[in-house]
Amino acid sequence: MSARKRVVLVGAGNMGSHHARVISQSDRADLAVLVDPREEIGRKVAERYGAVWAPELPDLTDLDAVVVAAATEAHYELAMEVLAQDRPLLIEKPVADSLLRTREILDRAEERDLPLMCGLLERYNPAVLTARSLLENPVHVIATRHSPYAPRIRTGVAWDLLVHDVDLAINIIGSAPTSVDATLGFFHRDSAPLAEDVAETTLGFANGAIARVSASRVGQRKIRQLAVYELDRLIEIDLLRRDVTIYRHVSENSVDDGRGYRQQTVIEIPELVTSQEPLTTQFTRFLDTVDGIVDAAAERATIAPSHAVIDQVISRKLSL
Repeated sequence: MSARKRVVLVGAGNMGSHHARVISQSDRADLAVLVDPREEIGRKVAERYGAVWAPELPDLTDLDAVVVAAATEAHYELAMEVLAQDRPLLIEKPVADSLLRTREILDRAEERDLPLMCGLLERYNPAVLTARSLLENPVHVIATRHSPYAPRIRTGVAWDLLVHDVDLAINIIGSAPTSVDATLGFFHRDSAPLAEDVAETTLGFANGAIARVSASRVGQRKIRQLAVYELDRLIEIDLLRRDVTIYRHVSENSVDDGRGYRQQTVIEIPELVTSQEPLTTQFTRFLDTVDGIVDAAAERATIAPSHAVIDQVISRKLSL
């Protein structure tokens, strides 16, 4: 068994605090350093989880890996510094604040053959993992991710919400899309200029499959649903409740009085393959890439496709 990894975490905000908890609970890693320029906040989280606080990224000579949960605008410089010191990196989405910078980071990791993961957390939702283990030949994906308005989120829904389901659709179909069509809506008076409130996106794939992905922050309830259609099955995934239901149509016919129809459908509710928290599953996979259990090159290759799609979606703003 490999030695415990000494991990640096950058960022003590909401997401960073969750990462700190997960890292500190791991039986394969220790949270060694927590980096945050805000001393009061950084020290508080560091002390809670037995780490040393630092105002900026330290020398990584005696440290094994880095998790970045800082503001997106800081990602590029942090990522390039971590990779320059030849350390594996798990970075929250988006990898950087532009597709060009994202590709630079991916290229640098490729050149140095370093593990690089992006925090596309829904991949590790127990319901998604269960559904993916059951899929055979998906041809149509419909994803809905709607939320009530949150004033604290000033960016648009493309990077905040849409990217998760675009990533899931790409992984479910098994290839990057060959076409992207998107319509954006700008509605809320409190949103930042050109920060989209609704994004409706259709993806086309080389094998003929289609995905329709909807993201909105003008909803009145939180919806996180995914429907995957095969020729003879429908797999419904509720990402909030973390459950999976499979429907297989058997027959239908008119009822005797001619005023309706009768449908027979077989319904299956499979047992989840895991109940583990997605952030814990993600961190475990990151450690597996660090230890060489998971192929680092294959993992890196899964990052760019969803980022490229979102870049095309938000480019629609330039024509407004």
